[in-house]
Amino acid sequence: MAANEGEGSSPLLRKNEHRYHPGCPACDHDRRKDLQTGMPYKEFLYVWMICLTTAIPISSLFPFLYFMIRDLHIAERTEDIGFYAGFVGAAFMFGRCLTSTIWGIAADRIGRKPVVIFGVFSVVIFNALFGLSVTYWMAIATRFLLGALNGLLGPMKAYAIEVCRPEHEALALSLVSTAWGIGLIIGPALGGYLALPAEKYPNIFSPDSLFGRFPYFLPCLCTSVFAAAVLISCIWMPETLHKHKVNENGNQSVESLEAHLIEPKEKVDQSNSSDTKKSLFKNWPLMSSIIVYCVFSFHDMAYTEVFSLWAESDRTYGGLSLSSEDVGQTLAITGSSLLVYQLFLYPRINRVLGPIKSSQIAAGLCIPILFAYPYMTYLSEPGLSIILNIASVIKNNLGVTIITGTFILQNNAVPQDQRGAANGLAMTGMSFFKAVAPAGAGIVFSWAQKRQHAFFFPGDQMVFFLLNIIELLGLLLTFKFFLAVPDKSDSN
Repeated sequence: MAANEGEGSSPLLRKNEHRYHPGCPACDHDRRKDLQTGMPYKEFLYVWMICLTTAIPISSLFPFLYFMIRDLHIAERTEDIGFYAGFVGAAFMFGRCLTSTIWGIAADRIGRKPVVIFGVFSVVIFNALFGLSVTYWMAIATRFLLGALNGLLGPMKAYAIEVCRPEHEALALSLVSTAWGIGLIIGPALGGYLALPAEKYPNIFSPDSLFGRFPYFLPCLCTSVFAAAVLISCIWMPETLHKHKVNENGNQSVESLEAHLIEPKEKVDQSNSSDTKKSLFKNWPLMSSIIVYCVFSFHDMAYTEVFSLWAESDRTYGGLSLSSEDVGQTLAITGSSLLVYQLFLYPRINRVLGPIKSSQIAAGLCIPILFAYPYMTYLSEPGLSIILNIASVIKNNLGVTIITGTFILQNNAVPQDQRGAANGLAMTGMSFFKAVAPAGAGIVFSWAQKRQHAFFFPGDQMVFFLLNIIELLGLLLTFKFFLAVPDKSDSN
């Protein structure tokens, strides 16, 4: 039996031997990947850790940002704190908006690994400096540089499907969105529990200690330490970008090397590849999926901003009057559920429904859940905690389902040598929308709390109504009249 298997595999290896170029790290990895039938756990661990590293700093500041702006004494009145906080919250995404496409192009030119290493290094340095900010403008500058120099997510989306065999592609991309989602949950939990440690844990941290003088440094330091450990591990991560040029004899091309990575039903038709290479903007399957991705990213960022504000605001204003520790616990439970869902449930859902139908169902289910949020203020403990945790878990898992589906559509719309640039373009658009979302959500939330006795969706009901309008818009854009898919791809 073993002999027969060896005889069956040898011709295939001899047939594909000409595909591998000596001295090309990506070819070496492809050779190992072709021989490996199991799941590439080590490569998936790199994907997960790096994406988690870039996600945690994005939202870790939200639980303490209000108090940080207060202590920096930039606002003359208490009512102005939200105004200044919005610019700090948007600085990261604004910086990333300006540079994401550049980092994507760099990943297609010099490789995924150098861009990843530099991005993780920027997290180590500038996230720690943000925690040490002593002026408002230092906080703005460090957050902006953290976003501008952190070009990780776009190249990592391309890297995720390049390190695995086609049957593991959905899981690979789900790991990106899982780590991203968990990072956006762990970040606020870190910020909520570890900020102002001298006030919360006076028996451990004295007011004269480093963490007493810099009360927002501890959560930032923890993130930077984790990023430093990831940075060291990146030394051994494999490169997946092929450094050789297309063989004029037709024996080798980047596309032929990557042909086995994408299922035939999800590959871009080769007759159109020369057109898509001319301009990514003329590739409508790519551009339509990016637009859908941006709309849902705007919604997710606005929801993340609103959730903490709503849960911690007083019940007289339609909130839940929860403490930062209560909110942190809810977010931690949600983060744990995301990991289980993406590892064990989402790959099966994607195989059955495909990325488009699963995204449509998820978006449709989010709407009634969001409508139910404002009415939780009428609940009391312990029912409130149970219902809130269930709603948060379902809402965030549905959101990750949508984002993962758009990841798959984007990567299947372009060949390998354009994936870095395509994902960089997606990050540029997404970063712009996510830069606007925190400021816009804060402004709408403040306005809504001033209209508690309005006839049409009073108080926080208006906030969740507007979130549902954005969700509904994203849902409509996933249908055939707008969202295009590559030829022979899974359709609605």
